[in-house]
Amino acid sequence: MSAAPPNAPTTTASPVLRHTLILIRGILGAAIGGVLGYFAFGWLARAGLYGIMVPGLLLGLGAGLVARGSSQALGILCALAAIVLAVFTEWKAFPFVKDGSFSFFLSHLHQLPAVKLVMMGLGALAAYWFGQGR
Repeated sequence: MSAAPPNAPTTTASPVLRHTLILIRGILGAAIGGVLGYFAFGWLARAGLYGIMVPGLLLGLGAGLVARGSSQALGILCALAAIVLAVFTEWKAFPFVKDGSFSFFLSHLHQLPAVKLVMMGLGALAAYWFGQGR
């Protein structure tokens, strides 16, 4: 006979709670990685290098490492956050000469060189891939 009563609670968390914890930990890791990526981009820019994909990459790596689990929803959140972070970082480092406001930058985002837009996309792709917790 078993020593535990038949209606004893199990020690494993429910799938919803487990996924919620993965998302919370992942978002915290993404925030830390995003801040590190923002400052790493600034450091690279001051050294004469351009790496707009770095903030998204570090955002995704932070999320994936801290989440301690796999979540496609976390990967999607990381990709969206990486796009926002890349646009903000690009604006802070290289605003348009004509008008340095963020609204002007957003309305003329399509005028950035194609290589910058592709690199932003690669950063978002890396954030999605690593943000899933692979």
